[in-house]
Amino acid sequence: MTTHTGSCHCGKVAFEVDGSFGGALVCNCSYCRRAGHMLAFTTPEHFRLKTPQKDVSTYLFNTQTINHYFCANCGISTHGGGVAPDGKQMVAVNLRCVTDIDLDTLEIQTFDGAKL
Repeated sequence: MTTHTGSCHCGKVAFEVDGSFGGALVCNCSYCRRAGHMLAFTTPEHFRLKTPQKDVSTYLFNTQTINHYFCANCGISTHGGGVAPDGKQMVAVNLRCVTDIDLDTLEIQTFDGAKL
C-alpha cells in the first residue's frame, strides 16, 4: 500500500493517507461545488493527521453530520469525516491536496449531492 502526503496550501494542515487512488468522487452539493473537491474515501486507520487537531478548523452545515476540515490560515479544505452509509467511520480526502497524485489520470465519478 502506498503512503501519500498531503496538505493545505500554506502547509499548516498536513496529513498522510495510505492507499491506491485511481478514482475520485466529484459532488455538486452547495459546498463541494464551491470548494472544487475531488474526494477519495478511506477509513480512519489509513489516515493520519500530522497537524495538531487544535490547528484544524471545522465546518458543519445542513444535517451537521459530516465534519469538513480546513485550514483557517489559507482556507483550503483538506479532508472530511463522518459515518458511511454502512455505519462505519470514514474519511473523505480531498485529492487536490495530495501532490503526488496525477489528477488527470483519475476516473471521475459524479454524485448529485444537490438533490439531497
